[in-house]
Amino acid sequence: MTNYKASKEKFAFFLPGLYDGGAERIMLNLAKGISERGYPVDMVLGRAEGPFMSDVPASVRVIDLKASRVVLSTPALLKYLRGERPTALLSVLYANIVALWSKRLAGYPFKLVIAEHNTLSSVAKGEKDARLQIYPLMARMFYPWSDGIVAVSMGVADDLAEQLKLAHSRVKVIYNPIVTPELFQKARMALDHPWFKPGEPPVLLAIGRLTAQKGFDMLIRAFSEIRKSMKVRLVILGEGEERAALEAQIHSLGLADEISLPGFVANPYQYIAGAALFVLSSRWEGLPTVLVEAMALGIPIVSTDCPSGPREILLDGKYGALVPVEEPAALANAIISSLANKKDCPPEESWAPFTLDAVVNQYIEILSSN
Repeated sequence: MTNYKASKEKFAFFLPGLYDGGAERIMLNLAKGISERGYPVDMVLGRAEGPFMSDVPASVRVIDLKASRVVLSTPALLKYLRGERPTALLSVLYANIVALWSKRLAGYPFKLVIAEHNTLSSVAKGEKDARLQIYPLMARMFYPWSDGIVAVSMGVADDLAEQLKLAHSRVKVIYNPIVTPELFQKARMALDHPWFKPGEPPVLLAIGRLTAQKGFDMLIRAFSEIRKSMKVRLVILGEGEERAALEAQIHSLGLADEISLPGFVANPYQYIAGAALFVLSSRWEGLPTVLVEAMALGIPIVSTDCPSGPREILLDGKYGALVPVEEPAALANAIISSLANKKDCPPEESWAPFTLDAVVNQYIEILSSN
């Protein structure tokens, strides 16, 4: 491994891999923004794989720990830490626990900051994966070992403080660096999809992993009601374990010609820019990146009022409609109303707090040794 100048602060980001999730996109944005300020940045991955690998900027060095599972990456992470001695390590997702263990074992005083992107109390809901079921307990045990805890929204911070029995002062809220120049550049690229051509029916767009958390089953039920009164189509971008169940639901409702599940796409911004309406149907969130992206691209929004993030982002409904979770009829009515009334697009002030420059300054401050 190449050593940087000892006099220069160096930051490392640790996460399982660069898979197709909002947190991974955020970490890439943040790494790029900090490296452009002149700080050396290492992207330390449990396994260097995932669809976002090609998006790592040349200014960011990738460290592949080559672990079959992130929980088994502790020895390789310790070797990296002891050899490279970064000033600070920023960890996210299920890498947080491994980072906390490594902090105790590394043998030198680096700063460890962990970022929480979800409401901890909701992580295990409806999950069959034993690792997710025990994660809240692990967090209660080990999160207090960190030097800093970042929550991506006020809702996540409130939940985290309550779940961990921590003082609110231990948790710092920093919004995600979502709005970048690249977002607008990619949104302007031509989209070759027949449903988005002029003269076609309006397209509703949803984005997220195909999991129970995202509530796409509720959205499909709502869409089946909408189709009774207006001609419209639905595109859901993302991949995940619920694909077979969602496809079966779509076919059972006779909607195969009106709903498309293209899977993961490298550039979702073309789709957002061309959609008539963006819909978030989640049962829970932390700070849903896609809502901010939709606001920045000027697309009307309908969202569930799930914990947490949508109400905070949409300013209590000022910048988009909020509906109760698990109520497909309410979701359908809000979508119909929004399409019929052609509500104003969210203004620039709605997404200004989520720009890369604004957020990078806050992360540099919390990661710095000063």
